Amino acid sequence: MRFLLCLLLCCTATAYADADADFLAARTAYLAGNVAKLDSIAPRLKKSPLEIYVSYFQLRLQLDTLPTVKVKAFLARPEDNPVIDRLRREWLKVLGGKQQWALFNGEYPRLIKEDAELTCYALQARHATQPDRPLDELGELWLTGKSQPDSCGPVFDAALDSGLISSEMVWQRLRLSFEAGNVSLAKRLAEHLASPHQFPIESIGSAASDPDRYLSKVKLDKANDGQRAVALFALQRLAKQSSDIAFAHWVKIAAYFPVSEQHYFYSWLGYEAARDQEPHALPWYRAAGNAPLNAQQSAWRVRAALRAKDWAEVSRSINNMDAMQQRDPAWRYWKARALTEQGHPAEAMQLFAPLSKEFNFYGQLANEELATSPIMGITPVTYTPTTQDIATMSALPGVQRTIALYRMDLRVDALEEWRWVVRNLNDKELLTAAEIAYRNEMYDRAIGAADLTVSTHDFSMRYLAPYRDALQSHIKDNDLDEAWVYGLMRQESRFATSAKSNVGAAGLMQIMPSTARWVAKRLGLKSYRDHLIQQLDTNLRLGTYYMKNVLSTADDSPVMASAAYNAGPNRARKWRGDQALEGAIYAESIPFDETREYVKKVMSNTAYYAKEFGSSTHTLKERLGIIAAKSPENQQAPADEK
Repeated sequence: MRFLLCLLLCCTATAYADADADFLAARTAYLAGNVAKLDSIAPRLKKSPLEIYVSYFQLRLQLDTLPTVKVKAFLARPEDNPVIDRLRREWLKVLGGKQQWALFNGEYPRLIKEDAELTCYALQARHATQPDRPLDELGELWLTGKSQPDSCGPVFDAALDSGLISSEMVWQRLRLSFEAGNVSLAKRLAEHLASPHQFPIESIGSAASDPDRYLSKVKLDKANDGQRAVALFALQRLAKQSSDIAFAHWVKIAAYFPVSEQHYFYSWLGYEAARDQEPHALPWYRAAGNAPLNAQQSAWRVRAALRAKDWAEVSRSINNMDAMQQRDPAWRYWKARALTEQGHPAEAMQLFAPLSKEFNFYGQLANEELATSPIMGITPVTYTPTTQDIATMSALPGVQRTIALYRMDLRVDALEEWRWVVRNLNDKELLTAAEIAYRNEMYDRAIGAADLTVSTHDFSMRYLAPYRDALQSHIKDNDLDEAWVYGLMRQESRFATSAKSNVGAAGLMQIMPSTARWVAKRLGLKSYRDHLIQQLDTNLRLGTYYMKNVLSTADDSPVMASAAYNAGPNRARKWRGDQALEGAIYAESIPFDETREYVKKVMSNTAYYAKEFGSSTHTLKERLGIIAAKSPENQQAPADEK
C-alpha cells in the first residue's frame, strides 16, 4: 500500500513537471512572438487548467488580423477568468483605434476592468453614433494634471470646439498640470488660452528647467493672468527644492499678484515646508487664508500641527477637510485626540468608540484610548472550513490555475488569478480559500484572502508565522523582539521567499543586494555571493542582523528603526522633531508616503503578532514610544554605517 501511494505521488509530480515545462515553453514562445512554436505546444495543454492562457497567447499574437468570430468565441467562453477580460480590453483598443464602433459598442458593456483609454474610446463611439448626446462624463477625465491617453484627444478637441470645455476649465487644468510638474501638457493647454491670457509658451520650459534664474529675470509689472501663472509655477517648482529660497523670491514679487493668487501660493509654501518638516509651515498655511486646499495639502497641514503640538490647529484643519477625507481613520483618530487634549473627552469617546472596532493602526490606538484592553482584542475563530469545503473550492479551475502559476514562480499572473477568484467570495469562502493557499505554502495569498473578511475572521491566518523554527536562532543572536521581526517581514514580503521588488530587494526580508553585501562583510561571510540572498537561512541571517543594526542606531525605537529599514537610517534620524514626539506623530509625519504607511503597518502587525505569540505586555502606543528630539549627537551617523 505504501509503495502504491509513493508511486502515485511520483507520477503526479512527474505530470506536474511535464505540464509546467510545456506551459513555460508556450509562454516563452508567446513572449518571443513565435506563433509556429506556440501552435506546436498548444495541443499538449488542451486538458490543462492553464489551456485558457495558451489560447489567449495564440489569439493575442494575431489580434489585429483575426476574424471577429474567433475573438468573440473566446470572449464568450463560460469560464470566470481574468485573461478573458484582458483580451476583451485589448480587442476593444484595437476596435477603437480602427473606429469600428458597432463592434466596440457591442462588446464594451461586458468589460469588467476599465481604464482611461477605453473610457475615451467609448466617448468617441458615442459622439460618432449619437452626436447630439452630450459628453457629460468629460469633467473627471479633463480635470487632472496627468496626460491622458491619445484616445482622449479627439473627444477633448470636440468638447473644446463646442464650448463644453470652457475657458475656465482650461485654466483649471493648466494649473493642475503646473502643480503636477507636467510641462508638456501645460504647453499644449496654453495653446487654448484666449488672447488676453496668452503668454510665450517657451517660458514654461524656462521656468521648469531653472526656476531660480527665471524668477530672477521675470518682469511682472504688466503681467497678465498667464504670465503670473508661469511665475507661480516657477515658485512652486523652486519650493519643492527649498521653500526658503522660493519665499525669498516671493517677497520681492508678491505685490504683483492679486490676493487670491497670494493665498494660493502660500498654501503651496505651507505644504512644501510641512513635507520638509520646517517650523514655518503653519504660519505659511495661515497666510493662505481661506484658499481651498487639495487632499494632500489638507493632510500636511494637520501633520504640521501635530509636530507643533498645536491641538487647536489640528481640530480646525481636520474640520476644514471635505467630508470624504474626514472619514479616513487617520483623521478620525487625530480629531478625537485633539478633542481629548483640549478637554473634551466625551466628544472624543464618540469618535474613538466606532473606530476602535476597525482592525487597523488607528483602530488599535483608539481601542487603547478607551482603556478596554491593553491591545485590541483578537476575535476568536468562529468558522473552520470542512474537508468538503476545501475539496469543493480546490476543484475550481481558478484555484488550480493559481497553484500552478505559483508553483512556476509566475507571481504576477498568480496574483491576478487569485484576486479574480476571491473577489466575490463571502467570509466563509474567503477563509476556505485562505486555508487552501496556506496548505500550498502560498502564504501571501492566504494572508490576502483572510484580510478581506468583513465579520467572520481568523487572525491566526491573517497573521501567519511560518519559518519560526528557522528564525529562532537569528532572533536570539540579535536580541530582537520576535513580534517586531514578524511584523516587518509580513509587510516586506508576506512570507513569499521568492519575492523581489522593483528596485531589487529580495527574499523574505526584502534586502537590497548592496545591504546584503555590507552585512555579509560585517558578519565575516567570505563565501557570500549575491545569489545567496534568496536562500532562506542566509536571508534571515542577513535581515535580522540589519534589523538589529538599524535598531541600535535608532535609540532602540522600533518605530524609527522600521522607518530606517525602509528608507535608510539617515532619513529616519532626520525625521525627528525639534522637540520630542510621540511615536505615532513621528510615524504620521514621515514625508515619504510609502514609508509612512509601511511604518504604521509594521507597528500594527507587531502588536497583533505579540498577541498571537502570547507576549502582548505592551500596548501599541507604548511600542511606538517617544522619539527624542534632534541633537548633534543623535543626528550623527555611525562611522561604519553603509
